[in-house]
Amino acid sequence: MKKGLLIGVLIMMIIGQPLEGRAIEVGDYDINVEFLSPSIVHVVKTKAGHNMAYGSLVVVKEPEKGLDISRKDEGGTIELRSKKMAVSIDKETGLLTFGVNNRRGDPLWSPSPSLRERDFALKEITEGNDKGAFRAMQSFTLDDDEAIYGLGILQDGKMNRRGTKKYMIQSNTEDFQNVVQSVKGWCIYWDNYSPTLFEDSPEEGMKWESDVSDGIDYYLLMGGDVEGCVELLRELTGDVPMAPLWTYGFWQSKERYRSFSELTGVIDKYRQLEIPVDGMVQDWQYWGSNYLWNAMEFLAEGFQKPEKPIEYIHNQGCHLMVTIWQSFGPHTKGYRQMEEKGHLLGFNTWPLSGIRAGWPPNMDYPSGVRCYDAFSSEARDIYWNNLKGLFDLGVDAWWMDSTEPDNFDFSEEDFERIVGDVADGRSGPSLQGGVSDEPLMTMRRMRNAYPLMAVKGVYEHQRAETDEKRVFIMTRSGFAGQQRYAGGVWSGDVKSTWESLRAQVAAGLNFTLTGNPSYNSDIGGFHASAYNNHWDDGSGRDNPLFRELYARWMQYSLFCPVFRSHGTEVAREIFLYGQEGEPLYDALVQTIRLRYRLLPYIYSMAWQVSHNRKSYMLPLVAFFREDHRTWDEPREFMFGPSLLAAPILEAQYTTEEPMSIEKWHQQGGGEIDFSQQRETRSYLPEGTRWWDFFSDNIYVGGQDLSQSTTIASIPLFVRAGSIVPLCPPGLQYAQEKPWDQLEIRIYPGQDASFTLYEDEGDGYDYEKGTYSTIELSWDDKARCLTIGERQGSWSGGVASFTITLADGSEQKTVDYDGKRIKVKNL
Repeated sequence: MKKGLLIGVLIMMIIGQPLEGRAIEVGDYDINVEFLSPSIVHVVKTKAGHNMAYGSLVVVKEPEKGLDISRKDEGGTIELRSKKMAVSIDKETGLLTFGVNNRRGDPLWSPSPSLRERDFALKEITEGNDKGAFRAMQSFTLDDDEAIYGLGILQDGKMNRRGTKKYMIQSNTEDFQNVVQSVKGWCIYWDNYSPTLFEDSPEEGMKWESDVSDGIDYYLLMGGDVEGCVELLRELTGDVPMAPLWTYGFWQSKERYRSFSELTGVIDKYRQLEIPVDGMVQDWQYWGSNYLWNAMEFLAEGFQKPEKPIEYIHNQGCHLMVTIWQSFGPHTKGYRQMEEKGHLLGFNTWPLSGIRAGWPPNMDYPSGVRCYDAFSSEARDIYWNNLKGLFDLGVDAWWMDSTEPDNFDFSEEDFERIVGDVADGRSGPSLQGGVSDEPLMTMRRMRNAYPLMAVKGVYEHQRAETDEKRVFIMTRSGFAGQQRYAGGVWSGDVKSTWESLRAQVAAGLNFTLTGNPSYNSDIGGFHASAYNNHWDDGSGRDNPLFRELYARWMQYSLFCPVFRSHGTEVAREIFLYGQEGEPLYDALVQTIRLRYRLLPYIYSMAWQVSHNRKSYMLPLVAFFREDHRTWDEPREFMFGPSLLAAPILEAQYTTEEPMSIEKWHQQGGGEIDFSQQRETRSYLPEGTRWWDFFSDNIYVGGQDLSQSTTIASIPLFVRAGSIVPLCPPGLQYAQEKPWDQLEIRIYPGQDASFTLYEDEGDGYDYEKGTYSTIELSWDDKARCLTIGERQGSWSGGVASFTITLADGSEQKTVDYDGKRIKVKNL
């Protein structure tokens, strides 16, 4: 935007009620600045005489009352200050600068967490159903060495998003949330749902450019650091409800079980071999043919009379998740009901053919499958009314596949389609018939928010049914704010390659930094046919190349909120990978058993996520910002406040090129001994000392550490000054027995604290206060552990603790009746 261009600046401040500032009639832009809190400011830029037509689908925070906002109009700028943030508006250019309010004495991190607008523009759309709306662009100037994070799930393996250029439109393996945060402590949420170009370059700055909008609309959050930004994002877009305890156990899935007897047989085998498992996933086609796609009924051969198999699954201490899609086959009840009301979308979606076998699809027999309009509240009601049958049968969780939504060829006509009803119940016109003076709600305008609305519908309807079962949703696509609907995301149908495995780490961390803490990927990768001798013969499970990849992917996923094995073309059940005493089999089983040992630590983290807006997994920079090596670390991360995960992400025994076992032998590859020693290197951030989780070794931070490893090795470190609660060995599922005796492992070197959380494991009574917390604190100098008084109304908790020091120097067992005790001389 050129200097001297006429710009209208309309400053709005919230002091109980909006207060208009000076309106300068020098152009055709209105710039509105509104503080929602001392740390959150909302910026809207529109053409004069235009307004934002709809309320936000994402933002739930209302402006706080009684904000103390100072205003100074001096020279060429207008300056607004809260007790946390300063906003300066250049009256000539209309450009904004944001920074911390250092005049109030707030502590600063150097370099100062500031952000400067660079340019902006609104280009009017003159054709189609979006006519009268605008293409919106806003750019910012960043420091040369400033690292930025976020955007969502990208598969390029990069942590720092500087230099990224991406046209963001939801897809199978990449999901986008319009959130970026800086190492300097600021964060932006760009409130737009249309396909958006994000680009960072020296020439353009950091730029957002969205296909459709009524104006430029974004929120600036001054969090101060990574965790602070995530906390403000949750404050802005919604908090995370607690997931059931069982969901933190191990999940077994594959594409796909052909009958209930096959699925329950897997559970039986796991129980027989004492391999822990809590969740089983039934993938597609339990409904029968493609013409019955997503019927939300067990209609296929082998799935009739589902009541008894589901009861059997529950009696085995296991839970059932089923896949549900956002589309319906033409012979389903859902299709007929949606079609009658005009709620079906017209683009081509999966599956294309009604004939299941073979590729390419046989288009002599088109499937007729169509996605539904998730922007319509009436359509979401119809969707749940069909899904409720599965819920009433006892299905425990929902695998919402294809929430992009899945499509093959979004056309201009598809983008032009009018969607929704009354703008999701917020202020706005009725759009079902497209008759309104307001801008129309087109698919182009709303495209990227589809998963948000699809997940919203299921969550809100199940919550209305009962408070006795927590909603748990795993979905293939996500958008900002989805965390408030219990909607975790997995990374889609990624390939079974080492490159793909490495990419999952940065993808999951950047996704977490957009505010949604629940991320996972298919353990082993989804598409594994390259490891078979013939496309789908299953020989890959005996292939040492796939076996090594599977073990390392399992060890990485140990530190994801959802720990789920899944894939196609190669079976994933653990008992198919050897037997006890064999290195590869033992490595897989030991990893699963470690997950169950860590459940008290993980479930206590879950409470921190829900109650204090924390995260399960965070990049090292979140805790060690002063160590510049952590700014762009895409392979190691923190799992909770104490554990540093450094999974092995390279092939050490085989090759990284995917190939069949036939080709492996043709190239001279022989039998593999996974018990042989190998070397791996990990970086330990400076500023603390680090304990090896599996030994009594302790290391100084700020160094690269070389270690000998085997296929069973998981480089895992605990920072000095930590308390880690552990379950006793042997659990077969999360709630097999009461957690009446836990190990408290102390990692000396600094004082430490930890809040142990307990509740019934399911249901929403915790929202009414039915839970308890126990504060654990370690005085390093006095060598004393204090176990605080149990707080809260949950009465079924721990009765004794075994206290262990990481160096092995001391172990004591103490009874606990809920009253404060001190354990001295440790």
